[in-house]
Amino acid sequence: MKVAIIFGGSSFEHEISIVSAITLKGVLKKLTPLFIFVDANREFYLIEPQNMKSKFFSTKEYQKKSKKVTLQKGGFTIPSMLGSKRVDFDFALNLIHGRDGEDGKIAALFDFFGVEYVGPRVEASVLSFNKLYTKFLAEHLGVKTISYTTLKRGADRNIEIEYPVIIKPVRLGSSIGVSIVKSEQELNYALDVAFEFDDEVLIEPFIEGIKEYNLAGSYAKEWYLSLIEEPQKEEFLDFDKKYMDFSRDERVNEANIDEVIASKIRESFQKIYDPLFRGAIIRCDFFVIDNEVYLNEINPIPGSLANYLFDNFEEVLKKTATYLPKERVINIDYLYINQIQKAKGKA
Repeated sequence: MKVAIIFGGSSFEHEISIVSAITLKGVLKKLTPLFIFVDANREFYLIEPQNMKSKFFSTKEYQKKSKKVTLQKGGFTIPSMLGSKRVDFDFALNLIHGRDGEDGKIAALFDFFGVEYVGPRVEASVLSFNKLYTKFLAEHLGVKTISYTTLKRGADRNIEIEYPVIIKPVRLGSSIGVSIVKSEQELNYALDVAFEFDDEVLIEPFIEGIKEYNLAGSYAKEWYLSLIEEPQKEEFLDFDKKYMDFSRDERVNEANIDEVIASKIRESFQKIYDPLFRGAIIRCDFFVIDNEVYLNEINPIPGSLANYLFDNFEEVLKKTATYLPKERVINIDYLYINQIQKAKGKA
């Protein structure tokens, strides 16, 4: 099977998406990857595999050495003087982190143009891209989350949560703009940093030493769940650590965790995933407090697609691509208009 990996995008996480795509190039052994880069201007370029190197993008060599492609009905085409040539692939893989990829833009385009793709659908993207909406979703599904408040740019900066707190831009991943605030004196600076990236922030109590666990998976007629990982961290996974995390391609060790807690984590993941995230491979990050499981965040397009958490990542990707959600076919028969015209004697 041929998979078109779509990466880049107009996003603060643009470079991280490049790292993820380069990593997957080395991971995929049975599936045949081709690469379609979305640059900062939202132009599509077909990248030859041998050019999948970070410098090729940072120096903008792709503009001179790669062919522009166009998204049309059914897929991508390469324009030419004699018409256009279809880019041949079996399915696309949305690997754009942050805006454009995780906010639903690419999903909407693929749905509109009838492109088969692995990745979160529009509704799933909207609810997981916005951390506040993720809280609402978890509450609706009966999955616990940490208590929180939000603050908008320009609002009164008095907060009622006891220090220390963690401040996160509402619509951003990879720990960009995230700060731990230990006293009121540190609050304004941390908010200024967060507001550089978003107009609204999420504020939660920071619990030092809290246990965190990650689980990835997909549903394609049956569950394909990864091992549960306990990420190694200091206070929290900052941008630099997550940047390295996005380039991981070696399977990690499973967490030493009580099976009762492990079962609760899997159950919470399944509640979140099904049916909203069908067609995607996602990762959920959980906290465990007093033997209770709390959702921290949903990663609808995790770094390098969390390949390092699976025994057989390519099989999971292939199965997910084989059982993608199908959009309902609506038959447009113009019955209503025809009836009106007939009633007016104009049939």
